Amino acid sequence: MSKKFTLRDTTVAVASLIGLISVATVQIASAAEKANKKPAGAYVTGDFHNHSTCSDGQISMQKLIDKSVKTFGLDWFVQADHGGSSARNCTLREDPFEPVTPALGLTTSETGPWTTSTYPAGSPGGQPAGALKGPNQSWESTLPGGRAAIKGDGTATPKRMWVWQEIQEFQYKVTEDESRARQKPIWMGLEQNAPGHEHVSMAVLQGQRPWPQSGVAGNANLQAQYEYCFDRSDTDTSRGAENQWDCSVAGTTSTDALNTTSRKIAGTNATATPDLGHRKTIEGLKWLKEKAPKTSYFVPAHLERAGVYNPTGNRGFNIEHLRAFNNTAPDIAFGFESMPGHQAADTRGEYSPNRGASLANPTGGIDTVGIGTYGGSGIYAAKIGGVWDALLGEGRNWWFFASSDYHNRGSFGPDQRESNQDFYPGEYTKDYVMARKGSNNLSAEAIIDGLRSGNSFAVNGDLVDRLAFVACAANPALPRSAFKALVEKAAANAALKNAEVRINGCATMGEKLVVAPGADVVVAIAVRDPQGKNYSPYSFPNPSLKQINVTQPLDAPVLDHIDVIGGNVTGVVSPTDTAKYAGVEGTAAASNTSAGIKKVFNSTNWTATSDGLRVMSYRIPAVKVSQYVRLRGTNLPASTPYETDANGNPLNDYDLLPYFDPSKTLAEQPGKVVCAEAACPAHMRTINGVKYSSYDVSAWADLWFYSNPVYIEVTNSVKVVGAK
Repeated sequence: MSKKFTLRDTTVAVASLIGLISVATVQIASAAEKANKKPAGAYVTGDFHNHSTCSDGQISMQKLIDKSVKTFGLDWFVQADHGGSSARNCTLREDPFEPVTPALGLTTSETGPWTTSTYPAGSPGGQPAGALKGPNQSWESTLPGGRAAIKGDGTATPKRMWVWQEIQEFQYKVTEDESRARQKPIWMGLEQNAPGHEHVSMAVLQGQRPWPQSGVAGNANLQAQYEYCFDRSDTDTSRGAENQWDCSVAGTTSTDALNTTSRKIAGTNATATPDLGHRKTIEGLKWLKEKAPKTSYFVPAHLERAGVYNPTGNRGFNIEHLRAFNNTAPDIAFGFESMPGHQAADTRGEYSPNRGASLANPTGGIDTVGIGTYGGSGIYAAKIGGVWDALLGEGRNWWFFASSDYHNRGSFGPDQRESNQDFYPGEYTKDYVMARKGSNNLSAEAIIDGLRSGNSFAVNGDLVDRLAFVACAANPALPRSAFKALVEKAAANAALKNAEVRINGCATMGEKLVVAPGADVVVAIAVRDPQGKNYSPYSFPNPSLKQINVTQPLDAPVLDHIDVIGGNVTGVVSPTDTAKYAGVEGTAAASNTSAGIKKVFNSTNWTATSDGLRVMSYRIPAVKVSQYVRLRGTNLPASTPYETDANGNPLNDYDLLPYFDPSKTLAEQPGKVVCAEAACPAHMRTINGVKYSSYDVSAWADLWFYSNPVYIEVTNSVKVVGAK
């Protein structure tokens, strides 16, 4: 049985704890700034990677924002379509809704009860992408000036609009209007088609004026200019028409000349110009550093998906590229999106071997790095001792993020709750970010500051909704048990307030605790496993847990355990160190052999309250070397077949499911976890009459959260350069 303590005990102890820790630890530990003098804040939820019909999404900007911040309750939202060009006018709202009979009776309609329409039962609801209605109408057919109103190069019919114009003249106004109407920070970003690589979630906030700003309207001119200058799918040469943009960077050392007509670096990675695209992406980071050093971010997205980097193609990110991004602009390139969207897709996250193959070309694809996701995360973060741990082992500010990458719901309509492709922002994945800035902790600036700080954590399926995570220098004047109890209660109090522990001598996520050699450090954790249901439409038992005789509804997951993962900090690797700086996943350059699971917490050794709070701590005795600790947690016990290994590590999701293999018939493809309940939906992968857990069901069955690290710097050891 779990131990119990009352919330009153927690609150009463905090005041005495602050005094005891602050006075007794001042000589043996410090943080970069007084912890209890930091501006107060709260963790707020959001999403920065999603799509409307202004690129390859299914719905209008207004409907996507409505679903994200109203239906699924996000506190902040960034609209981030692909760069390049698009034919559809995503700023037009949907026409009167045309519903169909939902497959499971689970769908809600915007206009009232469901009725059968001219679309047959089982077809997508709303406005199919092929129907020229609402936001599926073209810019050319809906703008007052028609074709002449679409600027820049282009000869297609209907004419496609360059995304720089979409952002500058159309999309920005929608986000500002929606932001002020909903009183939430909503602004424009971009999923950049990064030259030399694949995709990057980024934004330039400078000039934009989302809520709570008022008065004169803002603009997204810098965001639009960045797209024109540095998106590899934007081949417009007009310099933004009347904008007459120049893509040069002050003080740049680039050897790649700007094209005299377009005033941007022409070309990308190719056989004749190896690494040109990567160099252009680095120039883009220099541009951001010049124009918006504190109001922009650059986060590589689903970076394992397209395979290893190719100097003559445009795909992949090896560890040397992440190092180069962070070296160039550490306040802008400060993390990666290794928990990708597309979590309900047939290949989770769209990660797979031979990705891009088809019946016509069965061997024409590229292997995703790691082949699949692992518990929904890419191998760069999911593998202990891999790429992320290698970067943290340098002491870098390199943080973990997640996103929805919403495009559509596959074969289901946008208002149906089932999905065999994507989840809406906030429906399944949430980024929790500490936002603090004076009295208003919900400004866009505060959120970007929070992203940059590393004081954040990412969660799938509402597995947890509160987290307080600190490392504190132990007070030698207090008995160990007393200090342990006080720190645990401080963490519990912070979690209950959706806040952080702000005590001198303690550091939280993204920060470093500086201690003397030989000091003891106490790591304290408090999480809340929210009581009640998440947004899953399925209440039948989790099929992955049913294998081990655990009956747990898919819509009411229970946190099974938390792993504390740690590793040593050995210092930043120089680009001149050819043996350690560059390498693909699995090589020495992309590894940290000191990383491992330091502690496992579960119901046998954490303290529980009736409202879902779980509190725990452990001691790191007599620290001698600089190091870090980070967290992950899941609803699945160790040794769950096809899901976790004996140590609780997530297994390859691709191996779990009976995915389509062009070289085999369906009857030849193996299934793994059977979905045997009568309520198991019809869209599950079915082989020889047997349904297997797949698509959205398999995603709801396998939930994880990841925290960012807390650094511990020992004064006579390696300096941690990336954290405050």
